[in-house]
Amino acid sequence: MLRRCDLSSLSYFLNEYFCFISTTTCPIIPIFDLVLRLINVATTSLQKHHCRMKANILFVNIFLLLISSSTIAQVDRIGATKLPDHPRILMLKGEEAVIKKTIGADQTWTKVQQAIITESDNIVNLAPLERIQIGRRLLSVSREALRRLFFLSYAYRMTLQEKYLQRADKELLAISAFSDWNPSHFLDVAEMTMAVAIGYDWLYNNLPQSSKTIIKEAILKKGIEPSLDSKNNSWLQAEHNWNQVCNAGIAYGAMAIYEDHPELAKQIINRAIETVVLAMKDYGPDGVYPEGYGYWGYGTSFNVMLISALEKGFGKDFDLSKMPGFLNTARFLENMTGPSGNPFNYSDAGSKGELQPAMFWFASKVKDPSVLWVERSHLLKDEPKTYVKDRLLPAIMLWSNGVGINSISAPKSTMWVGHGKNPVALMRTSWTDSNAIYVAAKGGSVSINHAHMDVGSFIMEADGVRWAMDFGMQGYESLESKGIQLFGRTQDAQRWTVFRLTNLVHNTLTINNQHQRVTGHAPITSSSDKPSFMNAVIDMTEVYKGSIAQANRGISIVDKSYVVVRDELETLPEATTVRWTMLTPADVKITGNNTAELTKDGKKLTLQVQSPANVTMKTWSTDPPNSYDAPNPGTTMVGFEVTLPANSKNTLTVALVPASAQNKEIKNVQPLGKWTAD
Repeated sequence: MLRRCDLSSLSYFLNEYFCFISTTTCPIIPIFDLVLRLINVATTSLQKHHCRMKANILFVNIFLLLISSSTIAQVDRIGATKLPDHPRILMLKGEEAVIKKTIGADQTWTKVQQAIITESDNIVNLAPLERIQIGRRLLSVSREALRRLFFLSYAYRMTLQEKYLQRADKELLAISAFSDWNPSHFLDVAEMTMAVAIGYDWLYNNLPQSSKTIIKEAILKKGIEPSLDSKNNSWLQAEHNWNQVCNAGIAYGAMAIYEDHPELAKQIINRAIETVVLAMKDYGPDGVYPEGYGYWGYGTSFNVMLISALEKGFGKDFDLSKMPGFLNTARFLENMTGPSGNPFNYSDAGSKGELQPAMFWFASKVKDPSVLWVERSHLLKDEPKTYVKDRLLPAIMLWSNGVGINSISAPKSTMWVGHGKNPVALMRTSWTDSNAIYVAAKGGSVSINHAHMDVGSFIMEADGVRWAMDFGMQGYESLESKGIQLFGRTQDAQRWTVFRLTNLVHNTLTINNQHQRVTGHAPITSSSDKPSFMNAVIDMTEVYKGSIAQANRGISIVDKSYVVVRDELETLPEATTVRWTMLTPADVKITGNNTAELTKDGKKLTLQVQSPANVTMKTWSTDPPNSYDAPNPGTTMVGFEVTLPANSKNTLTVALVPASAQNKEIKNVQPLGKWTAD
């Protein structure tokens, strides 16, 4: 009899299942996973007690329950909306004329258009891609596939030249013939699916039927279906770029083959709308992207690709752009770039600034062309070869919205502060002076995706030189190929053995030679945009827990002339050793116990310690200690160490004085509590 079988585990999972499906915002896929677990527990328990027949009946009943309840678990946001005919993703039939009008009205857009066409001609002569995996990733192949197919498809739609169609067809068939698109590293699948979806959709009316049959089957079997497997789709619960990229890529696949699999396609698109908000909530409250400049260009760009495609296909974005902070993230990114054109490259980011097509979408949404000031500079100054490697470049032509490059004016505000998971303060003396002072500082947490131990760190530019710098990232494969487990976030994670990633080589404090704590958060507690004393204060106490009782850092630009960094520290009942460091690409000369002269590109900067009075300036080598660390040529750490008495309150005050302010009186610095708050 059934009552003789041990059903305690089954009862637990049934309860868990019904609680789960009652939450209508949950995606459907975890339900499949949960019910499979339920079936496994139930059948194992029943069979153990010789209830095989009942187990088989129960299996069937649970399967039927899964099918009938799936509609409960997912809100149908799309409804009966009918997608337009092909082409339907991003650019509808006939919209090429709008782009041609923009090109004809502005020489800069003519240059971008010609760059895309010229690069498409280069792609025509390349051999089709092969499935060559590097380590655990196929991602470089997927990204090149997206670049090639986006460029070729765009070139064909704008020129109707057969060579682009034929070459794209060859690429689509080659990729479709891959054994798989590497679902174990699902970013690879997502970008490949987007690539094939754009090519299939944009060229649909001109591709041979035999090709379309093969291509749409590949989208289904190698893109969409692997995303239904729970071992591949943990990104559905992620709060970082994986969620944005994977949802966008697979949703593109669903839109491309919508008419062939309408119910499945609706499920995938609904799933994307429901789950991408998990990552988008991290833009709140002000627009800071926690993963930094580099991953803004990845996660945010794909998020915009998703929203833009939804808008074009369904006539609305399902309120995704209304997520707190999302539209304001354009101002975050713009202010992240210094007068040099290079970004505040905290976390896993590169050191060079790049043209960001998604910024044109944001500019249209916020109706403020001034957010394009940095993009204007890239378009006017960069050689086309520097931006044709961007796989999403054709999107800039779709999102340009006829904006004239010379009509873009500089932003009015010279300071931007954003709170949230990884708060930043970004300040400058001018948007139009290439010699302006620029300071960018951050608080936040070490536990954020792709974070470094850089809480309290800053970068600084003056006279066209970046004096205080950040190493940024080291290539992942260079570390993973040496056996480094790079993405652990615990205090003892192997990630923190990588030289570039710890507080010892960032422009912050090291206390008792210890790493910053992965737990804890450092908020920006006050700030002011007063031109004579722009400043921000960061409470770093939690990330130094156990080493110090209180740690606050203030950073300011004084009288638009020089920079002050002030740390206020309260020690525990034992003496505490504090190291103050600044990473620089300049040549460093110690000129006194409390001063150092930095020189680079014929320019000078003086580093002057105002307090404590008795310190000894020193430098540290940036030669890495491990064979797997990247070399760091042309860089030096400069600063000082000081031992603070037990149970004491102390200040460390450092002035960074450009040559233009050498004769200016350095003012006494007020306690942080007297710095003007918002």
